[in-house]
Amino acid sequence: MPFTIREYDAEGKFCQQVRLEALASVISPAAVAYALAATGRYTQRVRKLNLNLTVWVVIGLYIFAGSTPARVLAKLAQGVRLLYGGGNYPLPGEAALDYRRRQLGVRPLAYLCRSICQPLADPTTPGAFAFGLRLVALDGTVDAVPDTPENARVFGRAKSQHGASAFPQVRGVHLVECGTHALIGSTFWPYTVGERHGAWRLLERVQAGWLLMWDAGLHDYDLVAAVVARGAQVLARMPATVQPRVEQVLPDGTCRVWLQPGKAVRRRRGEGLWARWIRYRITDPAWPGAGRTFSLITTLIDPDQYPVREVLSHYHSRWSFEVGLDEIETHQRLAQNVLRAQRPARVMQELYGLVLAHYAVRALMSAAARQADWPPSQLSFVAALEIVRRAVLEFQLIQSIDLPRLQQRLLADLVTQRLPPRRVRVAPRVVKRRVSKFRAKRTEDRHPLQPQKPWIDSIVLI
Repeated sequence: MPFTIREYDAEGKFCQQVRLEALASVISPAAVAYALAATGRYTQRVRKLNLNLTVWVVIGLYIFAGSTPARVLAKLAQGVRLLYGGGNYPLPGEAALDYRRRQLGVRPLAYLCRSICQPLADPTTPGAFAFGLRLVALDGTVDAVPDTPENARVFGRAKSQHGASAFPQVRGVHLVECGTHALIGSTFWPYTVGERHGAWRLLERVQAGWLLMWDAGLHDYDLVAAVVARGAQVLARMPATVQPRVEQVLPDGTCRVWLQPGKAVRRRRGEGLWARWIRYRITDPAWPGAGRTFSLITTLIDPDQYPVREVLSHYHSRWSFEVGLDEIETHQRLAQNVLRAQRPARVMQELYGLVLAHYAVRALMSAAARQADWPPSQLSFVAALEIVRRAVLEFQLIQSIDLPRLQQRLLADLVTQRLPPRRVRVAPRVVKRRVSKFRAKRTEDRHPLQPQKPWIDSIVLI
C-alpha cells in the first residue's frame, strides 16, 4: 500500500508544523511543550520561530553533525517547506536562532533529559541484566570547549607539569545502561569539580534492582552505602591503596570484608557494611594490565548465588560506556572539533541536546532490536544515525495516518544494520599524531594584538 503525501494547513503557523517527527516516538512534541511549561519558558508572540522548534534545532545539531544551527533548521523544515504554501517560505536566520536560543536557556533541555532518558532494556533484552539486576555503569568524561574568556572563567582548564590545557574543559558524569549503551543520567560541571561530586548528583536516578559499576577513581564508602540504601547493588574497582578488613575467606577464594569509612571517628562508631573482596590477575601478556593485581568490591556476597567468574565477566561489560562515548564523540560531536558554543550557557544547552540526540537514536535501535530479538549492541550506531537523518524528510512528507507504518519501516531498516561478531582483540592506548614544529600555545598567545589596518597599508618600502 503506497504512502500518501501530507497536506499542510497554510493558515497555521509554519514553525508549529516543523518538528523532528522521526524521533517523536522517543521525544514527543507533548514532552517538549511540557518541559518548556515546567521550566517557565514561554513567549507571548510566536513569530517565525518558537521555542518548541528551537528545542528540536538544538537536538538536531547532533543528528546532523557538523551543521550550523541555520542549516539544521533548513533540514528539519525541508519537507514542511516543500509542501507549505507556495513551497518557498523564508526561514529564520542565524540572528533569530541566536535570540531564541538565549530565551530557551539550559533548563528545558536538562528537564527533558531527566524525564526522557529512562532505562530501555527489559528482562528479556540480551546482555542487559545479570543475576536479575540491570547492568548500569557510572563514569565521567572531559570535553574541550571553545577558548573564550567566559568559558575559561566558568569551566576552567586542566593543569599538569606541562602547563594549562589549550582549551577550557567541562566535566560530564553519566549513567549508562550497559545492555543498550543508552545514557540514562547525565550531569555537567566545571573541570575543577571532581567526578564523585557529579556521581552524588546522579544518585537520585539510581533505582532498586540495579547493579551499579564504576572504576577506581570513584571509590567512596559513602557512595557505596548510599547506593545500597536505594536498593541497588555495587560492583566497583578499588584503588590498590585501599585494604578492607577481611573477616572470612570464602570457598571460591574471595573474601567477605567489613567495609568502613575513612574517618577513624566514624569507624569507632561502628559504621560499615558487609561486602565481598575479589582480587585477580591477568596471565595472558597480550591483555592490558597483564601481571598486575586488580581489586574489586561488591555487595554480591554469596559465592554460590554469584559465581566469581560471572561477576568478573559482568564487571567488564562496564566498558560499554566507552563504546557509547565513542558513538557520541566520534560520530555525533566529531571529536576532532571542540564544542561550538562560545558562552557557558550555550555550552550546557548543547551538551544536553547531545545527550538527548544520542538517547533518541539508541532508543530506536533498542526498539528495533527487541522486535528482532537481538541484543541492541549488535546494531550499528553509525548506520542508525544515517538512517535517522534520511528519515527526517520522509516523516515530514507522509500523511499523519501513515506515520505508524513509516515508523515500522524505520525500525526494519535499523535491523538490517547488524554488526559482525566482535573479535577478541586489544589496541594500545596511544595517540597517533605527528609532532608539530610549532611551539605550544601559552597564556600570552590567547589574545594576540589584532591589526588596525589592512596588510597592504602597513607596508613601508625600504
